[in-house]
Amino acid sequence: MPPSAEPVRVLLVDDRSLFRRSIAELIDQQEDLTVVGEAENGLEGVEKASALKPDVVITDIEMPVMDGVEATRLIRERLPGVKVVILTVSEEDEHLFEAIRFGAQGYLLKDLRPAELYDMVRAVMRDEAALSPAIAGRLLGQIRDGAMTSHVPDPEPEMPALTRRELEVLRLVADGMGNKEIATTLFITEGTVKNHVHNALEKLQLENRTQAAAYIVRKGLGGGADGARE
Repeated sequence: MPPSAEPVRVLLVDDRSLFRRSIAELIDQQEDLTVVGEAENGLEGVEKASALKPDVVITDIEMPVMDGVEATRLIRERLPGVKVVILTVSEEDEHLFEAIRFGAQGYLLKDLRPAELYDMVRAVMRDEAALSPAIAGRLLGQIRDGAMTSHVPDPEPEMPALTRRELEVLRLVADGMGNKEIATTLFITEGTVKNHVHNALEKLQLENRTQAAAYIVRKGLGGGADGARE
């Protein structure tokens, strides 16, 4: 991150104050990240997100008053530019699917190392998905088994076709590649990758890369599938 750039502003939402404080202290040790607020339940998290307009909200799932899934839905509805990352001990599939359906950009388990958390926050700011390895494997497995059919938005049949390059980029997204890896693989710039992903998400009416990966796998477009135009 260039020295002149503003640090990424983070809001923490968790009902355990000791855990929340510990995460805040760790994040504030990073020059490019700063905690601008804390909340102890989902409702307070929504209210503080509206007031503080952070770049990223890191929220637990199971909390009193309002859980993290509902908070994710409300934050993404009211503040579509804010990234939401789930940080939880919950590995329940329903929580995972619902959070992604409502626009969560990441789903992390609390057993990750501090450096992994920092990297994941930075990844979502590059519009990349942030998933713990165990969660990513389970998610793709469930998609292939058809478990996410009712959880991921399905574009209308008349939706404009993706270009060949857009489809190519989304296939690599579904393979778990970040922007830099995709750019290197396709011999294009990271900016071009971002543009292709943005355009494809708009055409498919999807929220983020995680939903796009789910769509590619579920529709069987990961191989030599047709359906793209030049």
